[in-house]
Amino acid sequence: MKPTGISIVAMGAGLALSSCATVPPPSAGLADADLASAGAIADQFQQRLSLQLITALREGGPVAGIEVCAEQAPAIAAALSQETGSEVRRISLAPRNPAAMPEAYLQGPLRDLQARPLDEEGRPRMVGWIEGRGADARQLTLRSVVMLDQPCGVCHGKDIAPDVQAAIDRHYPADVATGFSAGELRGAILVARNVASSH
Repeated sequence: MKPTGISIVAMGAGLALSSCATVPPPSAGLADADLASAGAIADQFQQRLSLQLITALREGGPVAGIEVCAEQAPAIAAALSQETGSEVRRISLAPRNPAAMPEAYLQGPLRDLQARPLDEEGRPRMVGWIEGRGADARQLTLRSVVMLDQPCGVCHGKDIAPDVQAAIDRHYPADVATGFSAGELRGAILVARNVASSH
């Protein structure tokens, strides 16, 4: 069954809520401007993907939404990476796409976000730090992606409809990204760039 007009409005509001966040104070020594810049890139990713998802959900329901995530999310990340000169991608400790499994050095910060995915004002939280030294130093930031009851629960929750589960199995045979409750960390948007190019 396709979502109603009312539910689409609610979905759009929820997706916007998960994507628009005033950048919280810097962490691990990153300057305000560096964290704000990375946060703006993460916002762009969420906003572009949200627009694609809202259209897909309106026209084809959750199954169409899964196809958007499978095809458009990597394309959006690649386009933003090229536009900004940063590495932009989604990562998760329970990924739908195995390519989203974080490298070992990202897992500790991601667990930190998992323990507290929202900041004191209820916004998606960010953590940032410098990895490496000298010419190889990189500025890394993670912006939390928090599970919303709607529309996220349709594809990532605990009660997945059979047709939706079949679409997940078709696109993501190694999926481990279901069983989440609202408010839990689904993953994070990584923005990584060379320290020299960030100034």
